[in-house]
Amino acid sequence: MSLFKEWQERLENQGTNENQEFFENYLEKEKQAYKTILSSGTTSLTGKVYELAQKYDMDSITFMGFLDGINTSLDSSLDLDTLTEESEIDKSILLYKLYYNMLSAKAHWLYELEEWNDLLSVDERASIRKKYNEDHRAVSTKVGRNDPCPCGSGKKYKKCCGA
Repeated sequence: MSLFKEWQERLENQGTNENQEFFENYLEKEKQAYKTILSSGTTSLTGKVYELAQKYDMDSITFMGFLDGINTSLDSSLDLDTLTEESEIDKSILLYKLYYNMLSAKAHWLYELEEWNDLLSVDERASIRKKYNEDHRAVSTKVGRNDPCPCGSGKKYKKCCGA
């Protein structure tokens, strides 16, 4: 069974109390891993899966959960299903994308880390936040009176639903 499948099984087979404890433990390890990455200025994940897991103080299965989360912030996605403990990883972390994805995940404990101060200026983080807010703003298009009705009748809006 692949490490990623084991990670998914571990997620699914949790009781209520176990689940809460498991996630608190995972989130703390994830936070420490990001602190280590950001404070060292490392913008790449390079090495074997089990070596990287040890480096970030996780077991290999938990590290797969970390890779699942950071996968969309890498220069090219990893095929998580095929990774084993001996698999070699050499990927760059895109800091702008990572910060954006942390905002998207609503992970305030990650995007508010002090370690971001050395990597992205306040203005850069503000522009990423602004782009995130623009991308997630609900915008409705106003139908003009003489435009075709959006209901599909073929009539003008003013003669159909706009009357």
